Amino acid sequence: MLAKTLVPLTVLVIAIGVAFVLIQNRPQAMHQPKPPPVPFVETITATKVHTIFTVNAQGEVSPRTETTLVSEVSGRIISVADTFVSGGFFKQDDLLVRIDPRIYETQLKRARAAVAQARTQVATENALAGYALEDWQRLRGLDAADRPASDLMLRKPQLAAVLAALESAEADLEQARGDLDRTFIRAPYDGLVRKKHADVGQFVNPGGELATTYATDYAEVRLPLTQHDLQFLDLPSPTNAKTVPVALSADIAGATHHWQAEITRTEGVFDTRTRVLYAVAQVQDPYGLTTELSEPLRIGTFVSAEIQGRDAGLLFSIPRYAMRRGNQLWLVSDTNQLQPVAVSVVRSDTESVYIDGGLSEGDRICITPIETPMPGMPVRT
Repeated sequence: MLAKTLVPLTVLVIAIGVAFVLIQNRPQAMHQPKPPPVPFVETITATKVHTIFTVNAQGEVSPRTETTLVSEVSGRIISVADTFVSGGFFKQDDLLVRIDPRIYETQLKRARAAVAQARTQVATENALAGYALEDWQRLRGLDAADRPASDLMLRKPQLAAVLAALESAEADLEQARGDLDRTFIRAPYDGLVRKKHADVGQFVNPGGELATTYATDYAEVRLPLTQHDLQFLDLPSPTNAKTVPVALSADIAGATHHWQAEITRTEGVFDTRTRVLYAVAQVQDPYGLTTELSEPLRIGTFVSAEIQGRDAGLLFSIPRYAMRRGNQLWLVSDTNQLQPVAVSVVRSDTESVYIDGGLSEGDRICITPIETPMPGMPVRT
């Protein structure tokens, strides 16, 4: 019985020992290192293009003329034009406000009567002076006058007095006519009413504000330019009256609208706080009153401006994000290996970099960001 039990245990022990020996003497597996991954990159071909620089700026549309209409006479407003409302458009010389003219019509009649009376006095005094001269000549012919006639005898002071009175009466008449005419308050230019300050029935005194108006023949946009921007622009100057095209744009009601403008002048001094020079762009007929516009350019609109700059000739233009560590680019060689190159940058903006040296036509430029690029690093394109 004992022999039957020992035989299986012996076989089991022998099998375990053989398995242990085989495991200890098994051949070592071959480990081959994986080749480093070759990254995919995107490239663009270096090509020179004709480049005209542009400078971007922003500004607010303002009226070229803002006027506060005031009354030059006192009185009650008896009527206003239908366009005399906030936002109302008017033409030059349109009648906007009418002030009660009755008191000024009375003053005009009195002034006319005073002129007529003064003219009568002048005519009378002229006649009396003539009679006095004849009397003196008669006395002189009779040898009754032995000395020259005095001015008082010839009534010259009296004639001068009535002539002065006539001139004063005519001045009063001219003022009365002007005061009556000033009861008609007319538009000084084509424009719109920004804000109305007075209305029918209100009594106004001389200098009383009636409305604030804007001219609408053209609007202006003040565009701030840094000293760096000026090297790319040919701006108007006292000796050069050229204009510079400007493209304006603004997002209104979910859509982008565009308008054309021209820089006609600069303000001539740098702002002491911001160190910028303001260029003034003009927009003709901003409300589309004489020309058709898809959207009026309203006063107060905040716009973006793209100012046409100098002609830079042929330059390489590449995306700004392709630049690495200053003025360095990575090129992809014919054998698909990365090679660094230093380039000469003429100008860079938010989107592009303009290069005039360091590249050749046909060079392949890597524009894919690589975390740690190395010279000679293989890539796939």
